[in-house]
Amino acid sequence: MVMGEMTQEVEVVFIGGGSGGYAGAFRAADLGFDVMIVDDAPRLGGVCLHRGCIPSKALLHVGQLLYDARTAGDLGLKFGEPEIDLEKVRGFKDRVVDRLADGLMRLAKQRGVQVVQGRATFEDSSTLHLEGADLARVKFKYAVIATGSRAIALPGTSFAPGGRIMSSTGALELVDVPERFLVVGGGYVGLELGSVYAALGSKVTIVEMLDRLIAQADPDLARSVIKRVEEASESVLLSTKVYKMVETDDGVEVTFDGDVSPKSQHFDRVLVAVGRRPNSGNLGLENTKVEVDDRGFIEVDEQRRTSDPRIFAIGDVIGGMMLAHKAMFEGRVVAEVIAGQPAAFDVVAIPAVVYTDPALAWAGLTENEAREQGREIKVARFPWSASGRALTMDAPEGMTKIIADPDSGRVLGYGIVGREAGEMIAEGALAIEMGALAEDIALTIHAHPTLSETQAEVAELFLGSTTHLLPPKSRA
Repeated sequence: MVMGEMTQEVEVVFIGGGSGGYAGAFRAADLGFDVMIVDDAPRLGGVCLHRGCIPSKALLHVGQLLYDARTAGDLGLKFGEPEIDLEKVRGFKDRVVDRLADGLMRLAKQRGVQVVQGRATFEDSSTLHLEGADLARVKFKYAVIATGSRAIALPGTSFAPGGRIMSSTGALELVDVPERFLVVGGGYVGLELGSVYAALGSKVTIVEMLDRLIAQADPDLARSVIKRVEEASESVLLSTKVYKMVETDDGVEVTFDGDVSPKSQHFDRVLVAVGRRPNSGNLGLENTKVEVDDRGFIEVDEQRRTSDPRIFAIGDVIGGMMLAHKAMFEGRVVAEVIAGQPAAFDVVAIPAVVYTDPALAWAGLTENEAREQGREIKVARFPWSASGRALTMDAPEGMTKIIADPDSGRVLGYGIVGREAGEMIAEGALAIEMGALAEDIALTIHAHPTLSETQAEVAELFLGSTTHLLPPKSRA
């Protein structure tokens, strides 16, 4: 059909052009379907590309360079205090985003995927109504909801454009480097962006309502990250809540509920990173058979099919781990299900990465989860202080950890903290998905000297002995 017609028929329409939406649409097109993506943004990529994972990693790279320059004196190199050109930093970030976004639009065109800018709502289980588009409605055989999520604001506050109380979107705009910067939330987003602003020169305070940072990760893995965060921050307030925030002309007055003195403090800007909620409202789902739980997440089965048989949902809008790579995998699964292939979202390990310095990554079963389940496990840890490659990189604070069944040796969980942890976690995830044994990893020759060989060393240690550490009994 030609654009401009009031009604168009397509085989598969994806509502949302973020990570899951475009990945699923591209796979569906590769399988021979007539595919459309409807998104209210002018370019594909969604939150991850434009307001999340990609721009934040660009800024984290800048932060890493600043840290390396400032600490190079220990290695015999003196650069002096780096000069920061904020406009050029923003320019670098924006160029990365633009390059990737333009690439996605080219790939869509090359695959014959029609991209329509507009807002879609369901009229019924086979029809979408479009606002702000050249089309009035779309008739479809299958629809995939990939509308993502949005940041949660604290009660009584909002994320107004240009405001001093910001979500991650506002923080990534990098309008300025505030003298005093408050981060509310000690999870992924808060620590990553907090470290960026600290590297740029802000005095950062982190407040977390729980009794520790990065509560999702095992404490032994999180320890060195937390240490670095504490060193880089002006203060870290645990077991503390934000009671009230009042935006003023020159900042934000914040009142805390917890063992904090003084109870009220002034900050130039505040980042609120306390979680996200699904974008499942105002989609016209009441006109379909799609069911939503009490938190707003769309309910799906293993094939990501909703209770309406021709409508699927993927990504943040269905809950679980709100990660771009999970959504992308789900998008491809849905495309294959629609094609009649025996596909399902049946994964054992979804890797999670915190891109701080040192970085933190894990996959599969954690010690915390094993304890909660009453499951017997055996754990081995290899410290990077015994890694030749880590020492040559001046990064001895890392650790590689394996969690396995004590009888069979089957790998159940993996954890890495240290530089390039995010790049290394794939081996652990693969081992878990394959049902590999610790012995399989130990018998795989890893290049020396590399950080990846710590994975062989920890597997050997699990089995009783490794080259660069004394056996556990000998250390006693």
